Amino acid sequence: MTSAFDGPFEGMKPPTVLQIVPALDTGGAERTTVDIARALVEAGGTALVASHGGRMVAELEAAGATHINLGVHSKNPVIMALNVERLTRLAAKHGVNIIHARSRAPAWSALAAARRLGVPFITTYHNKVHESPRLKVFYNSVMTRGDVVIANSHFTAERIRRVHGEDRARIVTVPRGIDMERFDAHKVSAEKIKAMRLAWRVAEEDVVFLLPARLTRWKGQTVALEALAKLKETSKAPFRLVLVGDAQGRDAYEAELAALISKLGLTDHARLAGHCEEMEAAYAATDFVVAPSLEPEPFGRTPVEAQAMGRPPIVADHGGARETVVTAEEDAPTGWRVPPGDAVALSGAMLEALSLGPESRAEMGGRGHAHVMAHFSLHAMASATLAIYAGLLKARG
Repeated sequence: MTSAFDGPFEGMKPPTVLQIVPALDTGGAERTTVDIARALVEAGGTALVASHGGRMVAELEAAGATHINLGVHSKNPVIMALNVERLTRLAAKHGVNIIHARSRAPAWSALAAARRLGVPFITTYHNKVHESPRLKVFYNSVMTRGDVVIANSHFTAERIRRVHGEDRARIVTVPRGIDMERFDAHKVSAEKIKAMRLAWRVAEEDVVFLLPARLTRWKGQTVALEALAKLKETSKAPFRLVLVGDAQGRDAYEAELAALISKLGLTDHARLAGHCEEMEAAYAATDFVVAPSLEPEPFGRTPVEAQAMGRPPIVADHGGARETVVTAEEDAPTGWRVPPGDAVALSGAMLEALSLGPESRAEMGGRGHAHVMAHFSLHAMASATLAIYAGLLKARG
């Protein structure tokens, strides 16, 4: 069977790559880990992933990769030291050619194991690049010690250079990739959309704004609720805001959000929907997507997934979102960008979204889909990553 990823390893034996991530529950690093493992297997290579386990292990293994359960999530220095030996033995046993770390704590152990074995070490900087305090900057610096350092956006790449002063030649920007086969609105049935909206308790005529993010303050849920309260004062259109996301133990914050919904009189306009396994159906059941993060997202998967599904996003104007969402000021718009933390501006963008007719909304959604297909597809990300693997191995002879 011909693979979509045959090119990178032409004339050489496809490698065995060990990716290391703290856990496989949910998130951008975890999703990319699974996506790259699948692409590597399709290209004829062997994909190993070491993590503490989680929801996505079954999907990883279904893709043909092997999962090894290790306590690489721990920040305990003793366990991190023990993980050096564990990873060294694991990599030697399986004939690993490349070690690829995607988070800081396991990266320290992975770096030491790679040096022991003399194999290339790669990092992907998924998270925020902290500028202080000094100890944290040093701790994070392990993510800049790879033979190649992959940044998930130009925003992240520039912050790495500014904070760590790394050699530009070693930093490669590979934007996050979205699985366009999976995030395809045409593949979600009307029955599934109806069931999702019923679970959210929204009516057929309601315009739905979706905020998909784990429940943590910096994701901007409180700003979105404040904006919704202002929107309620200015628009008579039927609309709802659905907050999809796991509290992940932040029960006090979840309770705070529930109290704020009540305080602002939004009981009929806002829903706390909890964790969602079928995000494709969630996007398809939505009209617009809101991503009002208070801190810059290194990349920001949500606005890209939304555009892939033809759902225009409203995002905070900082971080990776500036690279993924096109506004009317730049070109044919695919969404809106508003100042971070500004509930008035967010409410204004939501009001503008509500004013769009069905044809204008569909046109904007179509532009967003084409934009993602051209610049942020899973195939583009996977091809670039596999090419990095091949380049390193060829350089090593």
